Amino acid sequence: MNMLALRCGDDIIIIDAGMMFPGGELLGVDIVVPDISYLLDNREKVRGLILTHCHEDHIGGVPYILSQIDVPIYAPPLARALVERRLQEHELDEEPTFHDARPGETVELGCFQVEFIQVTHSTADCNAVAIQTPLGAVIHTGDFKIDGTPIDNRLFDLHRFAEYGRRGVLLLLSDSTNIEVEGYTPSERTVRPRLEDLLGRSEGAVFLSCFSSSTHRIQQVLDLSLQCGRKVALVGRSLQSTSEIAHGLGLLRIPDGLLLRPGDLQKLPRKQRTVLIAGSQGEPLSSLSRASVGKHRQAVIEPGDKVVLSTRVIPGNEKAIYRMIDHVYRRGAEVVYGAMSPPLHVSGHASRQDLLLMLNLVRPKYFVPVHGEYRQLSQHIALAEQLRGAGIQETFLLQSGDVLEISEAGARRRDAVPVGRVCIDSGTGDEIVEEMVIRDRRHLSEFGIVVPIVALNRRTGEIESGPEIITRGFVIREDDPSLIDGAREVVIRTLAGSSNEEKTDSGVIEEKVRSDLRRYLSRETSSRPLILPVILET
Repeated sequence: MNMLALRCGDDIIIIDAGMMFPGGELLGVDIVVPDISYLLDNREKVRGLILTHCHEDHIGGVPYILSQIDVPIYAPPLARALVERRLQEHELDEEPTFHDARPGETVELGCFQVEFIQVTHSTADCNAVAIQTPLGAVIHTGDFKIDGTPIDNRLFDLHRFAEYGRRGVLLLLSDSTNIEVEGYTPSERTVRPRLEDLLGRSEGAVFLSCFSSSTHRIQQVLDLSLQCGRKVALVGRSLQSTSEIAHGLGLLRIPDGLLLRPGDLQKLPRKQRTVLIAGSQGEPLSSLSRASVGKHRQAVIEPGDKVVLSTRVIPGNEKAIYRMIDHVYRRGAEVVYGAMSPPLHVSGHASRQDLLLMLNLVRPKYFVPVHGEYRQLSQHIALAEQLRGAGIQETFLLQSGDVLEISEAGARRRDAVPVGRVCIDSGTGDEIVEEMVIRDRRHLSEFGIVVPIVALNRRTGEIESGPEIITRGFVIREDDPSLIDGAREVVIRTLAGSSNEEKTDSGVIEEKVRSDLRRYLSRETSSRPLILPVILET
């Protein structure tokens, strides 16, 4: 959920607006986006939203931001195209205004002058931003690695960063993701030997899965497949759509006659098939997951084939990925994944020595690490502290909502602003899921539900039928019905001890039944199921 606000007087600019996928504790939630209460309270001051690149953790929240606040967007062409495609699924009151953000260009946004600087990453079309303020320059690196031999030959603009360093930089905000990795991050080209060996030597079809935004990886697979006499099929909606957009922008070169429709795969000998397929993280409904269990109509994995996972394992996805790998092996195919030399995957983020190089080039007065877990931000702070006295005067470790104020007198922390997460259930029309609903869902998943149903005479308050006890997800000893019998007795006693006035007030009698039944079940089972009494009047 990367999102940063920079304010100067009555002008605010936003850098990135990402989303994240929920963990298992957020039941029924599809995506999580940032809470923008602070921006809504200051909406008249917001001058623009700047997107650094096209990854979901930087652009995925844009539709939800635009549904609440109308702001012009400045984005590299690929990020812009992907956001525009996403916005087609949303009905906004206002048509958003887009501006292309190309390296070397500068825009004026209130008192800010923003320059876009070319950086390299795991996808194409990535920018850092250098922002001139009345107090000096602020540099936000975005996600980056320093790739000296990029696939698209768009070099990381080290000279521009060095030029800013010579002039003097007020504040640097830098990617921290790979601070724990020693050395320098290898070039994307280092995966070529492994891919060339797999595509050239495999006797069967090769199913290769990578992130749909990994345009450089996809380009190498296309080039090597052509070299090895293979045709390529793109399987998976996100992969097809992103590749089509990147090709239209000139960011992906696809030789004529190389692509094959997935439905025509069976017409080719298996040795001539390369299948670029979505689902490297084991998502249950992804194309690769379905293919691994023989449920994909077009992507059919057979004995002798190779399935190549050219990605890293995102923490939290291990079980799903290894379960999918097991299914592939059951089909008689081989899975190629994990660390090896030459590598099958390289990171898109700067390692420790790259980050030190960035600090040395820019030599900011103040430094704030961004984009990383707390341990990574902390280690990046420690790295920057090595340059104390050589340019850097002070470092700050900020968490969500923290405010850093810089003035002529120096830099200091201010009171935090309200932030948080907004949970979205796209299955209900992008409805916001309140914390109370998530809490109820979590309670149901842990303890189940008990529904006591009883019919009462409206005039006399006497029991006409029941009580009946229905349970779901609540452990019952089937060989011992005494628990449910006891629950019925509790309901009967509660009703018998209630006045006619209480019985005719559904809210009062439901709460009395719920309270007494909760105490009984807790005492008998040490469990706390959700209890929903149903009182019928006859």
